Amino acid sequence: MPQRLRLPVAVVAAIVVAEAAVLLLRPKERYPVVEADPRAYFSRSELDRAVNFRNGQLWLYGGRTAVELGIVILAVRYAPRDGRRPALTGAAAAAAITLATTAAALPLRAAARQRAKDVGLVTQSWGGWAADTAKSTAIAGVLAAGGGALLVVGMRRFGRDWWAPGAAAVAGFAVLFSYLGPVLLDPVFNRFTPLAAGETRDDVLDLARKAGVEVGEVYEVDASRRTTAANAYVTGLGHTKRVVLYDTLLKDFTPAETRLVVAHELGHVKFKDVPGGLLWLALVAPLGTLVVARATERLARPGTTAVPAAVLSLALVAPALTLISNQLSRAVERRADDFALRMTGEPDAMVGFERRITVQNVGDPDPPGWQQLLMGTHPTTMERIGQALAATGP
Repeated sequence: MPQRLRLPVAVVAAIVVAEAAVLLLRPKERYPVVEADPRAYFSRSELDRAVNFRNGQLWLYGGRTAVELGIVILAVRYAPRDGRRPALTGAAAAAAITLATTAAALPLRAAARQRAKDVGLVTQSWGGWAADTAKSTAIAGVLAAGGGALLVVGMRRFGRDWWAPGAAAVAGFAVLFSYLGPVLLDPVFNRFTPLAAGETRDDVLDLARKAGVEVGEVYEVDASRRTTAANAYVTGLGHTKRVVLYDTLLKDFTPAETRLVVAHELGHVKFKDVPGGLLWLALVAPLGTLVVARATERLARPGTTAVPAAVLSLALVAPALTLISNQLSRAVERRADDFALRMTGEPDAMVGFERRITVQNVGDPDPPGWQQLLMGTHPTTMERIGQALAATGP
């Protein structure tokens, strides 16, 4: 195959495999949705507030992305020479890129945080935010340095075929972090406590028994120290598997609404959605890493460390694959919603919950189609309300 065609062919192949993996892993069922008008559930002021907040945050996110991409491009242009210790050079380059992109984008992150504070979403002090930013940057820098060194070692050991063991490393580290993240990384930023005995815990255990789900542990997280937003999620693998509920959810929502959320998260456990996401990554990683490898060859300057070029290649490839993976995410979220509706038999609670949490989180219930296509990991609020309305029957 001509040299100039290798990268385009690899890109097309990666996209085809990613789409095929979505079709293979997504739920086969289709869940009916009744079309609903946002104005029937949200006031004009609530809708305007959500749109204004969304648009401003999107502009800041776009600016931050452009700044970070610009830093990486400069890193490619001025990449250091390999030197006598290429692995050390690669580690230093990766860590420097992480620190530089974080520092350069900090004003835009602060502006986005101030806007969130203005609408009542942020409760944490600026000092607390600075401490969290320092901790996350330090962790990211250490991980980037390790990744940069490993990349250089792989390139020198396997030559142009480094992408194959690289893909295995990507899948392996994803599994490792999914397993260890809840017990090693998450507690660095939040306090997790087992859900106290009471009605909510009884509901969780009862729902788990009805569903035939081994839930693991259920935790409450002190999200209110940072935000007024409410949420819940499933994380971990094996012995670290857990359902996590925001303390804001437990405080601000009714038992019926909380029960619905718990049932939704148990749906993710029942259908093994976390392992399913890891399986999708394992299927996509080989060709995705091949694309990164071929793009790195084109971008790296001879005699310099290839790490900045690899970072830039990854920054260009990852969004395209994420756009595809979001299709799978939206599909499994619809299935979890259906599971929650069947387990609780309370579609009215779902309608009420979706309305209340959207207002509390200053979310846009009906975002533009292009935004949902590019960034939507969940169905829109109106789609979820429509799914609940369909479950109420005629």
